[in-house]
Amino acid sequence: QVQLVESGGGLVQPGGSLRLSCAASGSIFSIDAMGWYRQVPGKQRELVAGITRDGNTNYADSVKGRFTISRDNAKNTVYLQMNSLKPGDTAVYYCNANIFTMRGIQGSWNDYWGQGTQVTVSS
Repeated sequence: QVQLVESGGGLVQPGGSLRLSCAASGSIFSIDAMGWYRQVPGKQRELVAGITRDGNTNYADSVKGRFTISRDNAKNTVYLQMNSLKPGDTAVYYCNANIFTMRGIQGSWNDYWGQGTQVTVSS
């Protein structure tokens, strides 16, 4: 069984910063890509930032230059440093990871999601 546990959300004023963390635990053999998504009510979940195991990153245009994604492979953890936050960044943020697990002699890659953490940017 695999779990992704997020932390670091909260209320922040416009222009402020927050750092989200997401730790994967359980019967993990390997983790490939990890990423952060966000969702507001009535809209589809959207990719905010992604990072490969080798550290290659990609960002949504709306967060380029303000957000930085990073990961610690030894800790199975991905981070999202969010600076210069705007009210439009308000959403529930979810982490995602593509994880290889073993069941007996059978292994498979699957996508896992965290429970979500609320980020509210407001004065």
